[in-house]
Amino acid sequence: MADPSSYRPAPGSIPDSPGVYRFSDSSGRVIYVGKAKNLRSRLSSYFQDLVNLHPRTQTMVTSAAKVDWTVVANEVESLQLEYSWIKEYDPRFNVKYRDDKSYPWLAITLNEEYPRVMVGRGPKKKGVRYFGPYSHAWAIRETVDLLLRVFPMRSCSKGVFNRHRQIGRPCLLGYIGKCAAPCTGQVSQDEHRKIVEDFSAFLSGQTATYVRRLEKEMKAAAAELEYERAAKIRDDLSALDKALAKNAVVLGDGTDTDVIALSEDPLEVAVQIFYVRGGRIRGQRGWIADKADGDATTADLVERFIQQLYAGENADAIPREILVPTLPAGEEALVEWLSEFRGSRVAIRVPQRGDKKDLMATVERNAQQTLAMHKTKRASDLTTRNLALEEIQAALDLPEVPLRMECYDVSNLQGTEVVASMVVFEDGLPRKSEYRRFVIKGVDGQNDVASIAEVLTRRFKRMLEDRAGIPDGEDPTAYLIDPDTGRAKKFAYTPSLVVVDGGPPQVAAARQAMDELGLGDIPVCGLAKRLEEVWLPDDEDPVIFSRTSEGLYLLQRLRDEAHRFAITHHRNRRSKSMVESVLDEVAGLGEVRRKTLLKHFGSLKKLRQATVDEVAELPGFGRRTAESVVLAVNSAATKADTSRAPSVNTATGEILDDDGPELTGLRHGEPTGRTEN
Repeated sequence: MADPSSYRPAPGSIPDSPGVYRFSDSSGRVIYVGKAKNLRSRLSSYFQDLVNLHPRTQTMVTSAAKVDWTVVANEVESLQLEYSWIKEYDPRFNVKYRDDKSYPWLAITLNEEYPRVMVGRGPKKKGVRYFGPYSHAWAIRETVDLLLRVFPMRSCSKGVFNRHRQIGRPCLLGYIGKCAAPCTGQVSQDEHRKIVEDFSAFLSGQTATYVRRLEKEMKAAAAELEYERAAKIRDDLSALDKALAKNAVVLGDGTDTDVIALSEDPLEVAVQIFYVRGGRIRGQRGWIADKADGDATTADLVERFIQQLYAGENADAIPREILVPTLPAGEEALVEWLSEFRGSRVAIRVPQRGDKKDLMATVERNAQQTLAMHKTKRASDLTTRNLALEEIQAALDLPEVPLRMECYDVSNLQGTEVVASMVVFEDGLPRKSEYRRFVIKGVDGQNDVASIAEVLTRRFKRMLEDRAGIPDGEDPTAYLIDPDTGRAKKFAYTPSLVVVDGGPPQVAAARQAMDELGLGDIPVCGLAKRLEEVWLPDDEDPVIFSRTSEGLYLLQRLRDEAHRFAITHHRNRRSKSMVESVLDEVAGLGEVRRKTLLKHFGSLKKLRQATVDEVAELPGFGRRTAESVVLAVNSAATKADTSRAPSVNTATGEILDDDGPELTGLRHGEPTGRTEN
């Protein structure tokens, strides 16, 4: 593990200008690229105390061995250079958006002598105009089939086109009127190009103009008694109506806009985009990305997504308006950058009301569903789970597949309120009813190694106690079930693998604690955040999994779930103790009335905002007691503001508000688990 102070730039050497910076490891590989309005301020934030950094940022700065930077003239140039470097170096700690599936495009090959319309997938090519992407290829083909009646442009392959050019006879589409047959010279190159331009304009959203033009031509033909021509135009209008019916109007003002929404969790982010042209949804696309940069906010994710989405695109691919859930970081520079690409002003907005806000809600639901489906597919796919478990067994040389894995993590704030968590995965899936919480009792201060040893000792002592009364020769499973509830007793089952959050010191402590209990046959490993290395007891070198390994992904999910569960427990205890310490100063306030306050107001912040009259209205409170409560919480707030620095979560690096999370229990949707005191 590298010490960031070993490569920290000399004081005063970092300029306070805008620029782009690169962190490189000892081999010279670029592992992170970022940009900043003020390089000195931004880079200095990486070299603070490690406990104040997000775990993934800690991993990045301790994996790096050098940082360098390039000064640019303005933020727009820094945006362009950042994108170029990310594309060139592919840094492992930058967010990389990847398609959650291969979306089909409708493409027009404008770089050919006689342009062709086709449906395809994969990367874009120069000289080809793309529409979409769309959810289903069959939907595009249906639309193209309808539009070829009105815009009979070429749709055949190069081989078919050349063959019919040689024989001088059009293909079937030419005979039925769905191709103008440029291969046989029935239309000139310029005439065919005009058909292609009309086709492209219609797909771009200029539908009303073309429909009105056809209606005028139909009426003129009927007035001149050209009924066959009028009937053909009528049928063309009917085909256009059917094509338009497949894309309902969502914005009545006919706006061209891209609507972007995100759904994120601590590990991954899903992005959905709806392409709206002429007020109609013309395409949809989704991405999934690992949140490699732990410090990235939603605004940062929006900025990086827009940057990757539009860089290198043609001007016509960038709409006049982009709707986002949160304004991106560096909005002004991003707008100027996009406006340069487009050649006219681009607006980035957060919809506040009306149809656009409703459409944003729809896109957000799609993003949530995409993330849920991605996680469900990866976690619940039996084949994938089996592969992950087999990879873990092979890599760690386990005697059997680890069908039950337990992971332990410790959380504290500067050595206070030390707690630990135990999470359980069975057959590769979380078993939340088996989760447990621990309050560390026998360790003073911040000592994760000793805390891990205490937790494992307590957990496996309970298991041994439950098994102590089983007679020799009896089936142990019958004694592991609680006769009153019909459920397994606490800590009844033996894990196939014990995982601790940490490196060699934590693994050694876990191994020693279990050996002292006579449980040396239970395998132990540790997963270190620095390089996602897996450590085994007494091994000098870690086990390195492939970055794309399903086994590593499962161990990461297990570790991150233990970390999340420990953080939740720690925040609740910190919040509860903080409120209780404030209310202890109120004379005559007993346990019942204290619980009434917590239940009614929910947080210390809301209690501070309460008036004397609001507190006095609660059952059991008089005017005098209410005044004492309000005075106590306000006095505590004044002391905190003047004498105490903001609380920092050492595990996540975030600055914690005084009120903390909800005081009445866990956040909505969290597993309840059990606390082992």
